Amino acid sequence: MDFIFYFLIVAFGLAIFSIVNEHKQRKNLIKSLKDEWGTIPDAEYTSEKMESIKSFYHTQKDEYMDVDDITWNDLDMDEIYWRMNNTQSSLGEEYLYALLRKPCFAPEELEERNRLIEYFQFHEEERIEIQTKLNKVGKLRRISAFEYANKLSEQEAKSNAPHYLSILALLISIALVFVNPSLGVGLVIFSMSVNIATYMKFKGQIDNFLMIIAFQLRLLDSIEGLLKTSVPELEYYNKRLAVDIKTFRKYKRGSTILVARNVSGSFVEAMMDYYRMITHHDLIKYNNMLSFFKTNKEIMLRIFKITGFLDSMTAAASYRDMMDYYCTPKLYQDTRHPSLSITNVYHPLINDPIPNSISEDKCTLLTGSNASGKSTFIKSLAINQILSQTIYTSLSQEFKASYFVVYSSMALKDNILSNESYFIVEIKSLKRILDNSRGKYPILCFVDEVLRGTNTLERIAASSRILASLAKENALCFAATHDIELTYILEKYYSNYHFRERVEGNQVLFDYMLHKGRAVSKNAIKLLNLLGYSKNIIEDAEAAADEYMKTGEWGTL
Repeated sequence: MDFIFYFLIVAFGLAIFSIVNEHKQRKNLIKSLKDEWGTIPDAEYTSEKMESIKSFYHTQKDEYMDVDDITWNDLDMDEIYWRMNNTQSSLGEEYLYALLRKPCFAPEELEERNRLIEYFQFHEEERIEIQTKLNKVGKLRRISAFEYANKLSEQEAKSNAPHYLSILALLISIALVFVNPSLGVGLVIFSMSVNIATYMKFKGQIDNFLMIIAFQLRLLDSIEGLLKTSVPELEYYNKRLAVDIKTFRKYKRGSTILVARNVSGSFVEAMMDYYRMITHHDLIKYNNMLSFFKTNKEIMLRIFKITGFLDSMTAAASYRDMMDYYCTPKLYQDTRHPSLSITNVYHPLINDPIPNSISEDKCTLLTGSNASGKSTFIKSLAINQILSQTIYTSLSQEFKASYFVVYSSMALKDNILSNESYFIVEIKSLKRILDNSRGKYPILCFVDEVLRGTNTLERIAASSRILASLAKENALCFAATHDIELTYILEKYYSNYHFRERVEGNQVLFDYMLHKGRAVSKNAIKLLNLLGYSKNIIEDAEAAADEYMKTGEWGTL
C-alpha cells in the first residue's frame, strides 16, 4: 500500500509540474511572438535546410510564369525570403517560399491574401492565438514536410511480427523474474538490450517517416485547437479544415505514442523514448497507420496547403510592419500596352535607401557611372513587382502596373562546370527573355550591362539589336548600360534616364537620384586626377573624349 501511495504522489507531482511547465512555455511563447513581430527573424539557413524549403515549390514549378533561378538569384530573393520568414511551421515556410516564386495573375486571389494580411496586422490577440497553435506544429530541421508526405505514400507497410516477438520475449523474461530471479533479471537485461538494438536498426530505416507522421499528428491536434477559437475572418478555411480532419480521426486513434518526439525535452518525454525503444510501440503503430495515410494522402496534402497558406500570410503581415512604408498596389490586366508607375520606391535590403520614382509605358535605358545607383534601382523595380504580385505589397508610396512575368539578366557568372564563358552564359540568359517575350503575359525584364562579356564594337552592335527586339515584343525592358551610344541608337524605342555623381575636392559624391535624359558627365576621367594620375594623361583623355563626341571617331596615338 505504501508503494501505491508514493507512486500516486510522484504521478501527481509530475502532472502538476507538466501543467506548470506548459503554462510557462505558453507565456514565454506569447512574449516572443510579440517581441519578434515586425523584426527580422533570427534563424540560420544551411544549404540542406534551403533545399528542404524549396521542395514544395519544385512540385509545382512553371518554367514560364515563375520567378526563375537566374532572376531569383539576381535579386537576392533568398535574403528577402529570410527576412520575411516569420512563420511558425514547416508548412508555412515552404508555402511562403513557393508563393514568392509564383507571381499571381488573379485579382481575386491577391485581394484575399491582402484581406488576411491586414487582419493579422491589426488583430494582435487573434493572430497570436493562431500563431501559438501553428507553433505547436513546429519546423522540421532537415526534411521537407511536403516532400516526405509524398514519399511516405510510396512506402510499403512491413510485418509487425518481429516487434511482437520482441515484446513477447521481454514479457517472458519479466515473468521468469518471479520464478528464478537471477535468471529472469539476466534475461530481462538481455531482452531489453536486443530490443533497443533492433529498434535502432528498424527506426534508422524509417526515422524520417516516423518524423513526418508525428508532424502530421501535431498538425491535426493544432487544427482542432484552431477550430475552437472563434475567428469569423477564417470561417472559409475553418470549414474546409473541419471537413478534412474528420477523415483522420481514425488515423489519430492511439497515436499518442508518436506525437511528442522530444519537442520540449521534458523528463516524461525522455522516459517515453526509453519505452519506445524497449517495446517498439511506435514502430508497430507506424505500420498500422501507413495504409490509412496512403489512401487519404490527398486530403492530408490539402490540410498542409491551407495551413501553410495561413501561416505564410502571418509572415507577410509581419514583413509589412517591418518596413518603413508600403502600399497596396494597383494592378491592371493590360496585355497589349504594359506600363509601370511607381512613386518613392526603395530597395528592402539597403539601410537608409534613397527612394526614386518613375512612370513608363516604354522601355528604358539607364546610364551613369559605377556605384551611382543604376543596378539598385532596377532591382528595386523588379523586387517590388514580385512582391506586388505575391504578397500584394509594394515598398513604395504608390504602385500602378500591369501584371507581368518578371525576368532579369544581371549578376551572371562563368559556368565552370559546363565549361561556358561569361559571354555564353550571358547570351543564353538574354535568349530566354527573348523567347518568353511572346507569351500570354507581358514581360517585365531587367538587364544590367548587356553583353559586357565581349568587345565594344560587337557589344554595341549586338546589344542594340537585342534591346530593340525586346521593345518590339510584348515587353517592358529596363536596361542599365555604360554605352552612351545605345541611348542614341535606341532613342526611337527607349526612354533615357540617368544617375549622376560629382567630384568635390578629393571625394566622389553620389545623390542616387534618378534624372531624366542620358548621362552627360565625364567624371570617370576626373577620377584619374583624384587618384594621382599625371596631368598629361588626364588632359589627353579629355581631349580624346571631346573629339569622339564631335566626330564619332577615335583618333590614333
